[in-house]
Amino acid sequence: MSDFYDDDDAAANLLERRWFAASAKAKALQNECEVMRKVVEQAAVAYRDARTQLAQLEALRDGLAQRLAHPDSARQPLMKLTESRGERSAA
Repeated sequence: MSDFYDDDDAAANLLERRWFAASAKAKALQNECEVMRKVVEQAAVAYRDARTQLAQLEALRDGLAQRLAHPDSARQPLMKLTESRGERSAA
């Protein structure tokens, strides 16, 4: 009869070890998901900032192209980028 209990203990130990292994893996994946979520949020912010900068640079480029095409308009103010914030202001 002792073999019966030993088999039960071995099965219970195996089950417990598998549970702990699965629990540890789940926790590791939760942590990995949290890190990736933060990276995605940072990438979204960087993307929005880059798109804003791109729009400003395109506007500046287009304004310069107009000046090149029409030199008589050189006296009109042209939008430019300030270096500190990337905001547009009249030159």
